[in-house]
Amino acid sequence: MSRRIRRTPYTDKVEACGVRGFSVVNHMLLPKAFQPSIEDDYWHLSEHVQLWDVSCQRQVELRGKDAARLAQWMTPRDLKNTEIGQCLYVPLVDESGGMVNDPILLKLGHDHFWLSIADSDVLLWAKGLALGAGLDVSVREPDVSPLAVQGPKAQSLMELVFGAAIGELKFFRFGRFAFGNSEQIIARSGYSKQDGFEIYLNNSDLGATLWDTLWEAGQEFNITPGCPNLIDRVEAGLLSYGNEMTRANNPFECGLRRYCELDGSVDFIGRDALVQIERNGVERLIRGVLFDGGPCPPCAKPWPVNPRGRDEIRIGQVTTAAYSPRYQRNIGLTMIERGYWDAGQEVMITSGDGERRTGEVTPLPFPAIGA
Repeated sequence: MSRRIRRTPYTDKVEACGVRGFSVVNHMLLPKAFQPSIEDDYWHLSEHVQLWDVSCQRQVELRGKDAARLAQWMTPRDLKNTEIGQCLYVPLVDESGGMVNDPILLKLGHDHFWLSIADSDVLLWAKGLALGAGLDVSVREPDVSPLAVQGPKAQSLMELVFGAAIGELKFFRFGRFAFGNSEQIIARSGYSKQDGFEIYLNNSDLGATLWDTLWEAGQEFNITPGCPNLIDRVEAGLLSYGNEMTRANNPFECGLRRYCELDGSVDFIGRDALVQIERNGVERLIRGVLFDGGPCPPCAKPWPVNPRGRDEIRIGQVTTAAYSPRYQRNIGLTMIERGYWDAGQEVMITSGDGERRTGEVTPLPFPAIGA
């Protein structure tokens, strides 16, 4: 593996645990498989606790006199009432209203922010904006390597290692907790629909110690190594930058209108473009789809979606798909064109194996079974 692809403070540990494959996110390794099957991993995540190396979730640090100004300039979400210790999901947009990234923003101080990013080069985007505007702000990637603890037994494990106070953390809030002689930022968050925490490890030299401490304490909770689970992600309607959205998509198409303040009270790049897009109306929306046939193959390339019985009309594409053992059907995420995105719309999907599969459009997240 090329040294241009960065290892993480936990890579040695995940290799020792028998990782079966990696992806690359933000030029860094992301473990992709441990269990014999994605279904085995899904059920374990739903019932126990897992340790995820998500160091690829890099931090873009904004710090200095104009840090808050730069953070607000990058997102249509109103940040003025954000509290120290709060996490916010924030779409980042360019001058055309296109999605640059969809990070979690952590407010560490009035002039100190982290953007915990998905897979695009936000560091260079932020540095360019700061330099071009002459802002008094430092933009850098700190030595911070997130390790996620996910699953219904996550709180029990974290309380055992970090103390009972960590159980008092509210969702999308973070606090500072002692680990040995260090202080670490830990948030109640994670890229799953399960309860969980993300430890923003400061000092990569502590990576092996942190992993081993959690691993040993987690034995009584049936801990395993893990990674973001595709089935769990799709069921929860969690989007993946580069899969469900790129700069060709705006926040409205991605179901993120509630995170966009367009009344003029917030100054951000792309505001005029988003106002115009809203005035004209969006042409497509992100939706779920439930579809039939045997367990579908991986969605390595987008699959065409047609109205059932109208093969000459293409109304969207499936960008991510998996078989859900909970729904006992295939599930997917898709951008669907105006006029066809209502729940219950009957569709035909041609999966990567060439099979024609009937299905229907659903809202996101997927409705509860029996609803």
